[in-house]
Amino acid sequence: MRYLFLIFFIPLSWQVSAQEIAVMQYQGGGDWYVNPTSLPNLIAFCNENINTTLNPEPEVVKPDSPNLYRYPFIHLTGHGNVVFSDYERQNLRTYLESGGFLHIDDNYGMDEYIRREINLLFPDIDLQELPKDHEIFHSVYEFPNGLPKIHEHDGRPPQAFGIFIDQRLVLLYTYETDLGNGWEDQSIHNDPEEVRLKALKMGANIIYYIFNN
Repeated sequence: MRYLFLIFFIPLSWQVSAQEIAVMQYQGGGDWYVNPTSLPNLIAFCNENINTTLNPEPEVVKPDSPNLYRYPFIHLTGHGNVVFSDYERQNLRTYLESGGFLHIDDNYGMDEYIRREINLLFPDIDLQELPKDHEIFHSVYEFPNGLPKIHEHDGRPPQAFGIFIDQRLVLLYTYETDLGNGWEDQSIHNDPEEVRLKALKMGANIIYYIFNN
């Protein structure tokens, strides 16, 4: 009965809260709460530029919560370890299979942990690198070279990886770019305005893509 309830709950909830997005609070010791100004700034940019009506303050949601199904877009970031329990993986996978979307942005130091969890979450589906001509790089703003580089860490190129279910992108993992730092208040990282704008435009592309696919 629990899973029947969740499947019934999803469309009704999203119809009510279609313009809500959330940040994921996870276990493992990683700083899920990092970049507190990033999502509010991205929301403000999207509301001003791509005609969204997102709630100015993003919610916080845990992977085992039934509230997961309220949000068509969930953002996960941090620097360290990420651990999902078996039930959290089951709930998160059901959410993604039912129309949800998870954006994971490595804030630096998360890669080995999040790849492990993605493999446990989708042992039957390979994580694929998105080609430069994928729609997410061209939905509103043009990024002909694919994912932009925002912060330098190890000198590696930025990469965008995805999990697809029935040809639908359900999970986006952005690596070696640090979009979230670019979304933060300028005073925090002292990024030039053109770098921040590039990060915000890429974020707007992601939001637009999710709300229109």
